Parts: sequence; C-alpha cells; structure tokens
Amino acid sequence: MLVDSPPEQCAETAPAPPSRRVIRTLGLLVSVGVLLAVALASIAIGAKALPPAQVWHGLFHDSGTYADVVVGDRISRTVLGLMVGAALGLSGAVLQALTRNPLADPGLLGINAGASAAVVTAITYFGVTSLSGYVWFAFLGAAAVGALVWFLGGSRGATPVRLALAGTAISAALYGYLQAVMIMDDAALGKMRFWTVGSLASATDSTIEQVAPFLAVGALVALALARPLNAMAMGDDTARALGADLNRTRALSMAAATVLCGAATAACGPIVFVGLMVPHAVRSFTGPDLRWILPYATVLSPVLLLGADVLGRMVARPAELQVGIVTAVLGGPVFIFLVRRRRTAQL
Repeated sequence: MLVDSPPEQCAETAPAPPSRRVIRTLGLLVSVGVLLAVALASIAIGAKALPPAQVWHGLFHDSGTYADVVVGDRISRTVLGLMVGAALGLSGAVLQALTRNPLADPGLLGINAGASAAVVTAITYFGVTSLSGYVWFAFLGAAAVGALVWFLGGSRGATPVRLALAGTAISAALYGYLQAVMIMDDAALGKMRFWTVGSLASATDSTIEQVAPFLAVGALVALALARPLNAMAMGDDTARALGADLNRTRALSMAAATVLCGAATAACGPIVFVGLMVPHAVRSFTGPDLRWILPYATVLSPVLLLGADVLGRMVARPAELQVGIVTAVLGGPVFIFLVRRRRTAQL
C-alpha cells in the first residue's frame, strides 16, 4: 500500500484563491467551535448521570461534594483527551507525508509497539505498578523504537519505503515479545489488559503535567515542518531544487512523530485509527497542503477522540466502554471504506 508519490500529494503550489482561503479559514473556525462543544459534552456527560446544575457547580466550585469530584475528574479526562487527540492527529499527518502514504498511521513505524513492549517490561521485570511509572517507560520505549527505525531505514539515506518496512518488521517482533511475556506472566497480563485497550479513564493532573511538555514540543516541531514536507511531496529532486534539506526534514519528522505518539501512548495506551482517519478525511477538504492539513488535524482529532469517549460512557451505563475499543469499532469500517475508495480511484 506504499506509494512513492501519490497524485493527490502536490508540493508547495501557488497560493490558493482568496475565496478558497476564506472557506478554509471559516471551516477551521467552525471546527474549533465543534471541538469546544464536544469538550463541554465530555465534562457534562458520563457513565454517572449528573443534573446540569451539579455539573455547573462542579465547574466553578470546589466544595468536595461527590458531584464536584466527578466533574473534576471529567475535566482532567477532557484535557488529556484534547492533548492526546491533537498529538495523534498531528503525528498521523506527519507520518502520512513522510512515508507518502495517505493510509499510514503512527503504528506504521512501530511507535505504539515500542511503548507497549516497554510497559510490559516495566511491569514484569521492574515491578512498576503506577501510571506515572508507565508514562516514562512507554515514552522511552517509543523513543528507542523511533531511533532504531531511523537507523535501520538508512539514517541520512532513509527513504519512505525503508522507514515503513523497518517499522513493520520491528512492530512484528515487539508484538511477538509482548504476547510471549503476557502469556508467561499472569500478573503482567492482568495489569496490561486495561492499559493496552487505550483509555482516558485514568487521567490525572499528574499525568497531564508529565506529558504536556513533550506534546507541546512535538506539536511545535510538527507544525513547523509543513513547508518542507510540502516540498518533499513533489519528489526528492524537486524538493532539493526548492531548497529543502531532505535528511533534516525526515529526521525532524521522525522525531516529532515519535515524541507525539510516544507521549500520547504513554498517557493513555495505544489508541488506533485516530491518526489515520482524521488526516485522511481532512485532506479531502483542505487539499494536499500541509499548512492546512496540520491545523485541521490538530483540531478535529480531539473531536473524534472525545466524541468516542463520550459515546463509550453512554452506551454501557453504569459501566463504560474504553475509548480505544470505540475508536477501533468505528475505525475498522472507515478504514475498509478508505482502502476501497482509493483502489477505485486508481482503476
């Protein structure tokens, strides 16, 4: 499914007509409005139904009542969902541009597998039991795999195909290790069962504080790569003629995607399809220009993640479905549709 230079990917083209820029800008503002609405819904709606008056009281008071505590937990959960959703969307958009494959996602380069394998190792061999411990091990695992993929992909001579192949091979090996350890260690299996599903339910202020710096740095680097990635979409020779530093752009893209996806996975576990669906869907509206794709993905990916989280709380009351399950159920049919549509377009 790898494509060296898909026809819809064009590089830095002439500025869009003013009318189209206005439409894109208005669309982005509407997207921000939708995001705010979904964030409010995430605070107001939960597995435990609360009257609107209690939700309102919990937002602006801290009296320690049950309702206030519940709303406080929902606020932390919503903030983490906003951050993680934006990180997954940005990393997916960057990786799709880097690999020149519009159906790529953060799992393509083994980042999720690296984080998961590191958490299993921490639980089994180091006795780590707290979420704060998971965060650091997961992030280090993701970073180590990102560096390994970059090395195996050819380092300064890396190409999209080499990077994707290296990521796929490492993912297969790490998931084999993960399954072997979990089968042999029942304690690790029990502790990992919840984390590997992908969930926002364990969000705390501490978790947010630990991953926020990484997500901020990764987001800034990813957004700054829009122009050079646009140039690379035209092909290596054209990108060089336009002044793009290919090795630098690829290295920074790998680093940004690793930091974003690694920190997001560390905080919530591996959540699939968000980094695939949103950038791909956004491209049909914005066109191939990453100067628009990246901001739209930053705004709309949290809409999908928080919307799936709210849906999971509603459909199984008084229990709830974890957000990773909901995104997988929604994402499977969407992915099949995208693949079939792409094949039809190529015929």
